[in-house]
Amino acid sequence: MSKISVPAAAAPERFTAPTGRAALGLLVLLGSLTAIGPLSLDTYVPALPEMTRDLASSQAQIQLSLTTCLVGMALGQLVTGTLSDRWGRRRPVLVGVVAYALISVLCALAPSAEALAAARFLQGFAGGMGTVVARAVVRDLYAGRAAAKYFSRLVLVFGLAPMAAPAFGGLILRLTSWRGIFLALTVIGTLLAIAVASRLPETLPAARRNTGGLAATARIGRALFTDRVYLGYALTQGLAFAGLFAYLSGSSFVLQDVFGLSVGTFTLVFGVNALAFVTVGQLNARLLDRYEPRPLLVTGLSIGLFAALTLITGALLDALPLVIVALFVLIGSLGMVMPNGTALALDRHAAHAGTAAALLGGIQAVVAAGAAPLVGLAGEGTALPMALVVTTTATASLLTLLTLA
Repeated sequence: MSKISVPAAAAPERFTAPTGRAALGLLVLLGSLTAIGPLSLDTYVPALPEMTRDLASSQAQIQLSLTTCLVGMALGQLVTGTLSDRWGRRRPVLVGVVAYALISVLCALAPSAEALAAARFLQGFAGGMGTVVARAVVRDLYAGRAAAKYFSRLVLVFGLAPMAAPAFGGLILRLTSWRGIFLALTVIGTLLAIAVASRLPETLPAARRNTGGLAATARIGRALFTDRVYLGYALTQGLAFAGLFAYLSGSSFVLQDVFGLSVGTFTLVFGVNALAFVTVGQLNARLLDRYEPRPLLVTGLSIGLFAALTLITGALLDALPLVIVALFVLIGSLGMVMPNGTALALDRHAAHAGTAAALLGGIQAVVAAGAAPLVGLAGEGTALPMALVVTTTATASLLTLLTLA
């Protein structure tokens, strides 16, 4: 499959990757932009049972707000990725984080589960704008193993979000209602907008931008959609993320309602699992000094499948310790899956990193969006629905990767 590239005469030197303190600052900023997704999803996870009662709705109706947020993220990434290839990286992401802060207020004021789901769609759309630009910036600066290592380092930053977010949400619940969680996200979005405006460099020079209009955009999209290997990596990522999303949408109900854990204990378990994700991500960066990204990706998916099968066993036996251990291993394995899969997919279309990152994120979000309804509709009062969804997605993800040359 040939790759689309701009003529050599139209492409000046790339933006030079920063070093020293500037490099650390950029890592933190890009990690924070990528963390918008986990923040949007994880901060209110401890509040899902309370929201079900407060809005007089079912578990499935409240979990729909997770799904609409993911769908919004998918569309936000698809729109913004193409725009960032035409207008540069800074402007789209600045619009996105400002909109995210404003829409979070609407989420806090939602009077019903239906209104919340609609507001969460808009919040996800705005959040997706920051996520896709962060990935595109990394691809502007790095390629191959270097890109995979950088994505692994990003895990250290955005991996803190799922660790801190549930604890943060749980603390807010002790002080106020679930609505306060979305007001806190408003403040975070505002601070992030200030950081983007003052600190994010433009990594896509004007001469390297796509100026061909709709025809060029369609040509790039056609190249991506006909690249079997790129789509394979994107689908592999999407299925792996669907398993993660099944965990995000179902774990609070399973661990609190089924197994009787308190909000505090659930938050601790959630944080420990996120720590496993971060730790494996840093181990992956070290392993990349010796191994290529693809075999590490296969290893991570294989471990995840083993953990998913263990989770089914724990659910069938109604064994809380086995369920907790399986979730720990499952989430940890994703620290090896996400960085390598992302780097392998984006490495194939460097000339249009924004559009490639957008389609990658869009596929990931769309595939994952079906996980929450499946967990919610499959039944309540047992851990088995979540375990079945996780195992199905883990199996499909590994099989998809193995079909690629």
